[in-house]
Amino acid sequence: MCANQSIAFFNTQFQKQLAGNELALNPFENIALPFLRGRVLDLGCGLGNLGIEAARRGLEVVAVDASETAINRIKQLAIAEKLRIDAIQADAASWPVAGKFDTVIAIGLLMFFKQGSALALLAGIQEHVADQGVAIVNVLVEGTTYMGMFEPGNYHLFARGELEERFKEWNILLSRHDSFDAPENTRKEFATIVARKN
Repeated sequence: MCANQSIAFFNTQFQKQLAGNELALNPFENIALPFLRGRVLDLGCGLGNLGIEAARRGLEVVAVDASETAINRIKQLAIAEKLRIDAIQADAASWPVAGKFDTVIAIGLLMFFKQGSALALLAGIQEHVADQGVAIVNVLVEGTTYMGMFEPGNYHLFARGELEERFKEWNILLSRHDSFDAPENTRKEFATIVARKN
């Protein structure tokens, strides 16, 4: 059962992607790939394309997503290819992260929570990055007009520059803004940051 509109939206999207064999890394996953190392936590992993690629490169991956479709796909592929991926179906905001990770990824996740929950989850990500480890975070920011994937009242568009501010004590390896056309003459405005914990 889907807990909210956003989960239902993505479950449907993932089913369409699987049916169409649309499994290439998205632009943000391609940006992230060179920074992955060690033990990897991928929160809101979606169909697991990035985590699967990381595991194929010999990394140990914990992949978490609320979508049953996504997690089932990752589990099946991990078994078939004997990959070191622990795929967990859970709400990333309430799933208890244990231990430290060399890489923590949250691509396209944090905006699907109210502001307080989104910022708490971001703080949790920062807390669970090992020393000299890397956080990779991608969010929609103010200026985004494509809202069809959000449950009304249950999302947070970050301010431009907010990720840089929240990682100001870290070594920022990459910071970028991307803008994409979206359905019905709307826009998606993204911020992406890769930061190393000092």
